[in-house]
Amino acid sequence: MAAISETVNPSGKIFIPKEWSDAAEAIAVGHATPVAFICGPKNCGKSTFSRYLLNVLLQRYKKVAYLETDVGQTEFTLPGLLSLTVIDKINSDLEIPCLKTPERCLFFGDISPKRDPTMFLSYVLSLYEDYVKDMFSSGIPLVINTCGWVKGIGYELIVDMLNHISPTHVLKIRISVKSKNLPTGAFWLNSTDTNAVTIMEINAARQDHMGRSVLEQKDASFQRDLHLMSYFRQCFPSYKTFYTYKELARALSAHPPYEVPISSVKIQHLHCQFPVKETFYSLNATIVGLANSASSKQFPQCVGLGIVRSIDTSKGVLLLLTPVPHSILNGVDLLLQGFVQIPASLLQVQGCVSPYMSTHVLAA
Repeated sequence: MAAISETVNPSGKIFIPKEWSDAAEAIAVGHATPVAFICGPKNCGKSTFSRYLLNVLLQRYKKVAYLETDVGQTEFTLPGLLSLTVIDKINSDLEIPCLKTPERCLFFGDISPKRDPTMFLSYVLSLYEDYVKDMFSSGIPLVINTCGWVKGIGYELIVDMLNHISPTHVLKIRISVKSKNLPTGAFWLNSTDTNAVTIMEINAARQDHMGRSVLEQKDASFQRDLHLMSYFRQCFPSYKTFYTYKELARALSAHPPYEVPISSVKIQHLHCQFPVKETFYSLNATIVGLANSASSKQFPQCVGLGIVRSIDTSKGVLLLLTPVPHSILNGVDLLLQGFVQIPASLLQVQGCVSPYMSTHVLAA
């Protein structure tokens, strides 16, 4: 029988070192229900390894859970979201992340935990508790991908997450610049007892001409824009073809929005406060999280994102663009506003004035 790592077929452009494949296989066979925590400096390859590990685990398990804690470079959901997603199919192309519907999703509303580390940690632990309650007893493994903020408060967040989650495996990816790496060993534990966890340290796959492990060069902002444009492209039927992002931008600017009665929703600003009189001005031309406050969970479930295209105060409605189906949208009673930006390419529609570029609230 072939080894697990040999049955997985990564993209031809993605190089998986033997050290990585050995580590992934060790996680897959090292525990009945692995809980793998992937960490390391930014752009060292955490997301690529996490994708590869998912494929390896799916050789042995029918389903694998994925806890997304990197709000700036999300894998299966959108920027600004923390989510718990169940994966049941191998991804044959490790280069191309794809959007999936999560089991649970929380709108953090920013691309970094820096603005509110306390809220961020609360959201992460809430999602992990859902995993323990609903999936762990069923033998579903968990992969936890983290952001690359490993110094200062970022380091403290990693320590807090590790102490609360107590994973079976902690995998640290290193680069040659030692000052950028996490400390060696079980740095989050006060005691020396590490019997309950397997600590693994591997080098980043990318190397320079001298064979030193180095950071990958990524355009994180561009990747976030791609995720958002792919999401809002779902406002249209799958048979409708867009050959350029400009075509998609023009189609969205002309797409009929939902009319949402202002009286039917609450508006919550997650990371700042506005005077009541400025609420609608601040909401206009923003991306918002669509949530249901009646959820039995501690934090409201986010069912999707929307663009507030304009607000008609005379009719008492706001105009909302979203691919969320009407049947689900009917249950939304909370709009969450953060700092997730509309992609610039959707603001630049040649030949017409984009409705999102208005500096004032528009009448419909």
